[in-house]
Amino acid sequence: MKPFKKVKRIHFVGIGGAGMIGIAKVLLQKGYKISGSDISDSKDLKKIRKDGAKIYIGHSKKNIVGANLLVISSAINKKNPELLQAKKESITVIPRAEMLGSLMIGYESIAVAGSHGKTTTTSMIAKIFSIANLSPTYVVGGKVLSTDENSDLGDGKYIVVEADESDGSFIQLQPDVAVLTNIDDDHLTHFNNIFENLLDSFILFAENVPFYGYMVINGDDKNIKKISKRISRPKITFGVTNNCDYQIVSISPKEGKQEFKIFDKKKKKTYKFHINLPGKHNIYNAAASITVSLEEGIPITKIKKAINEFTGVGRRYEKHNIMLGSKRITLIDDYGHHPLEIDSNIKAIREEYKNRKVCMIFQPHRFTRTAQLFDYFIRVLRKTDTLILLDIYSASERPIKGVNSRVILETLKQKGLKDVTYLKNHNEVIDLIIQKKDSFDILVTQGAGSISKVCEVIKDKCKR
Repeated sequence: MKPFKKVKRIHFVGIGGAGMIGIAKVLLQKGYKISGSDISDSKDLKKIRKDGAKIYIGHSKKNIVGANLLVISSAINKKNPELLQAKKESITVIPRAEMLGSLMIGYESIAVAGSHGKTTTTSMIAKIFSIANLSPTYVVGGKVLSTDENSDLGDGKYIVVEADESDGSFIQLQPDVAVLTNIDDDHLTHFNNIFENLLDSFILFAENVPFYGYMVINGDDKNIKKISKRISRPKITFGVTNNCDYQIVSISPKEGKQEFKIFDKKKKKTYKFHINLPGKHNIYNAAASITVSLEEGIPITKIKKAINEFTGVGRRYEKHNIMLGSKRITLIDDYGHHPLEIDSNIKAIREEYKNRKVCMIFQPHRFTRTAQLFDYFIRVLRKTDTLILLDIYSASERPIKGVNSRVILETLKQKGLKDVTYLKNHNEVIDLIIQKKDSFDILVTQGAGSISKVCEVIKDKCKR
C-alpha cells in the first residue's frame, strides 16, 4: 500500500459495519489516526477504541473535527450531519470500496466476489496463506473464528479481501486475482431490479483484473456461465462437472464433517481433503480456496492442513451449546438472509443432525428482498419443523404495503406449516422457546439484521 499523502486522520461514518471496521483496523495498524461514528456501541467498537481509535456513538458534525478524509458505507444517509459538514468544509469523501482499493495497491491482491460464500472463501484463503507462512493481510465481512478478527495486517506480499457487490462499488477494485463463487438474484434494488445489470457489474469487476492476472470461477454456476465468454481475462474453473480445471469428486459427508477430492486436470493429480463444516456449499467454498492456493504455488501439505484446521466464520453456521430448562439444545447462528442461503443452512443441519427437529427464529432482511423473493422464501421456510418469525429488518428501507411477517405467517399456514408463530417483541423470544422446547432439538437464529442480538441474549440467558 502506498502512503496517503497529507492524510493524517481518517474518519469512518458507520464504522461498526463489518466491511468498515476491518479496513479501519488495518489502517490503524499502519499508523493512521482513525476515528469513526455509529448509531450504537458494540464489542468490536470497544475493541478498536482500546486499540487507539476515537469512536463516537451517534452522528454529529463535531465528530469530524480534524479529519482529512471521510470514508462512508453504502448504508449512510445523504443527509447524515457528518457527510454534510464534510462537503461544507470541502473534506474529501470516498466510499468504502475506494478505500479498500487504495489499501490493495502495492500488494499481490486476491478479491473474492459472489452472491454467497464470499466471507467463508476469503477466510479460507487467508487461513491457507497463513499456514503457508505467507503472513497475508486480510479484510473480510465476518469474524474468522480462530482469530476472532475480521481483518489483520500481515507482513507478507499478499492481501486477501472480500469484494461486496451489493452496491456495485466492487467495480472500483483492481485485484491481481479475482474469485467468483456464484451469482444469484440478490441486491437487485441497486441494479434497478434488472438482473442483467447485476451480471454486467460482475463483468466490469472481472475486467478490472490486469492482463497478467487471472479469474477463479465456479464452473457449475449457471449465471457465471452466462457471462464467462464476455470475460477476456484468463479463467480457471472449479466444480463437480467434467469440464472444470479443478474437479470436485468423491464427496463424503459424515456427522457435520466432509471428505472430498479435487482432481487437478493440468497436473493429472488427485488430492484428498477433510473439512470440519457441513453442507455442499462449503465444499464449493473450499474448492475455490484450494484452486487459488494451488495456482499461487502453495504446497499441497500446507493447503490440506489449513483446510482441516479451518473452524469457520462468525455467524456462518456458528454453533453454541445452551440449556432450555433441563434440556440441552444446540444453537446455530447463521447470517444467511437470501432463501438459497437459508436452504443451504437447513440442508447442512439435516445432514449433520439426522432425524432431529429444527426450530428456526427468522428475521427477514429488507422489504424489497422479501417482496422480490417471497415465493422462494415460502418454499424454503416450509422445510423447518417450528418457525418463529420476527418483523422484517428494514436496513433503512421504507415499508412496502402488504409485505410483512404476518403475511409470511399466513401464507406458510396456508401451505401447511402448522407450528409457525409471529413475534413482534424480541424480549419474548426466551419465554417462547422455553415454552416450545419439547418440540425441537436444534435452535437456529437466522438473518442479517438485529437477530444477532437475539442470539446473544439467548446465549447469555440460557448458558449451559
